[in-house]
Amino acid sequence: MPMTSADRTSRWPVWLCWLAMVLDGFDLVVLGTVIPTLIKTQELGFDAVGATLAATISLVGVGLGALFIAPLSDRLGRRRLLIACVAWFSLFTLAIVIAPNVLVFSIFRLLAGVGLGACLPAALAYMNDYATKEGSAGRSTTRTMTGYHVGAVLTALLALVLIPNWRMMFIIGGAAGLALLPFLWFKLPESLPPVRQAAEPEKAAGFRDLARKPYPVVAIGIGIASFMGLLLVYGLNTWLPQLMASAGYSIAAGIGQLLVLNVGAVVGLVIAGVLADKHGAKKVVLLWFGLSAVLLAVLSIKLQNELLLNAAVFVTGVFVFSSQVLVYAWVSQLFPSRLRATALGYSAGVGRLGAILGPAVTGTLVAAGIAYPWGFYVFAAAALIAVAALAIVPQRIPHSEPAAAEVTRESAPAEI
Repeated sequence: MPMTSADRTSRWPVWLCWLAMVLDGFDLVVLGTVIPTLIKTQELGFDAVGATLAATISLVGVGLGALFIAPLSDRLGRRRLLIACVAWFSLFTLAIVIAPNVLVFSIFRLLAGVGLGACLPAALAYMNDYATKEGSAGRSTTRTMTGYHVGAVLTALLALVLIPNWRMMFIIGGAAGLALLPFLWFKLPESLPPVRQAAEPEKAAGFRDLARKPYPVVAIGIGIASFMGLLLVYGLNTWLPQLMASAGYSIAAGIGQLLVLNVGAVVGLVIAGVLADKHGAKKVVLLWFGLSAVLLAVLSIKLQNELLLNAAVFVTGVFVFSSQVLVYAWVSQLFPSRLRATALGYSAGVGRLGAILGPAVTGTLVAAGIAYPWGFYVFAAAALIAVAALAIVPQRIPHSEPAAAEVTRESAPAEI
């Protein structure tokens, strides 16, 4: 189903990829919204250890999907993989409702995570294939990723209404994915037109390409930064309500701060994309991670004023979450189109290892009763390590794909 001239000016691909990211955003925070209730009621046998298991194993699935399923997008096409991932994730999200215990709950989360892990790199690669003009990769990536955090915000709002009815959270999330499938099938064209496919090298892309010059140093720096970036994103979104509960705030207040954090993320993404295209992704992402470290350290101080606390959480969200998305935008600029989904899958996959470690470490601190303030100190240190790793990555890497670049300019849709 190659893209026609009418498809190239259609807004359907833009909105459908954005909605796929909304579903990914649902998964980002849904566990964080239900964990306090599950621990409090001990339903399905949940306690702090069981919650840590569920959070960790679900992210293992996401990492496996990003590392081993997402690269298939470079071979089989973005459209096919995106549709398959949404269907897979939706079915196993619905299956969570019938889980009889923590173990089965965690297995269903693992399987759902496989689909989600491949969904994000496939959607970002799709949109960057059709970035409207050279130099727009930052905005293309960050604007698509606003769906990620809009989904997180909507999920947090939904939780404020539905919790303690945690099962309904997963019913709505799975049903939304199934409702999106017909639109993906009928309205989403394949991203790579035949002329562009002919212009690409016939050799299939793979992770071995990232070990060849000039990519090894880039892969190391990007991998470390993605590890730390997603450690922050998932550590905060999984445990922020519980961290705030440990600091003496109510569960409702903690969920509200999770919402504020992700509202800040949406604002940060819009600002970060514009600045990255104007000043270069490297400068902006280094600044963003540096400011994240400072702001996370500030959150370790208990603030009695509710307005001041929410303001601090909002500003932290502006910088922390868009930092990792800027890494994705930079990856899209650094690598040629034939390697784009592979490189994004590598970045997201290695990052998911950090996403696994973040909730696991924070969960351990929660179980030990020292999550507040030490959780925020761990997060601040992670942001500083990301700054050091990205400092070794060059701003750009020369590569030659003139034919592909020309087709991209001719076939790009309206600006995202």
